[in-house]
Amino acid sequence: MKDILKRRFGLLGRNIDYSFSRGYFAKKFENELFENCSYENFDIPEINYFTELVKNNPDLSGMNVTIPYKEQVIPFLDKLSKKAAEIGAVNTIKFTKKGKLKGYNTDYYGFKKSLKPLLQPHHKKALILGTGGASKGVAFALKELDILYTFVSRESREDVIDYNLINATTFDNYQIIINCTPVGTSPNLDAAPDLPYNFFTEKHIAYDLIYNPEETKFLKNAKKHGATIKNGYEMLVFQAEKAWNIWNK
Repeated sequence: MKDILKRRFGLLGRNIDYSFSRGYFAKKFENELFENCSYENFDIPEINYFTELVKNNPDLSGMNVTIPYKEQVIPFLDKLSKKAAEIGAVNTIKFTKKGKLKGYNTDYYGFKKSLKPLLQPHHKKALILGTGGASKGVAFALKELDILYTFVSRESREDVIDYNLINATTFDNYQIIINCTPVGTSPNLDAAPDLPYNFFTEKHIAYDLIYNPEETKFLKNAKKHGATIKNGYEMLVFQAEKAWNIWNK
């Protein structure tokens, strides 16, 4: 057995029964003989419940954070890592020995590590579908990879274009399309971001942060036209292991 004291971890989110994290860490603890570690879901209806949650669970060692609280949780934390502060979103919280809460972002790390093997010299620009907390981590990773990016949303505003503006020229200019929205996740399997999919080619990468289903309609549509596709499972594994390292350093 690798540990002595009982240690509790969990996931903060809303409507998270589907969550990857609980199953992943349960299996990890079993396989690696962390017999005194547990991982549970903390499903709260709004972020204001977070203070009470922390107060009622003083033995927590760390948490992951998912939709919709990656940005909303920041004011409740005592400190942010340098990269989390720059990204503006948190998906990992460490409970320090002094009882302080420090926020980190491991999404960007997981995404960067999973995308990198797919990149070829012509992959210079990316479209990021969605503007939520996950998209911020993706943008930070692309910046580190020297890939220019543009956000896409249902409403255009400064530095964001709307879906109606995407055409053949857009696909010529942007070789990586990344879905950071929940559109297409189980059980809504027939949904997909509103794109002209016929403009995908074998020169494109279609990356979906969704991992359930394994192949979303977004990925299927892009694959039909020869695009290289990737779902979010590997990203989640990388970010989870990075979170585990943070909790234990």
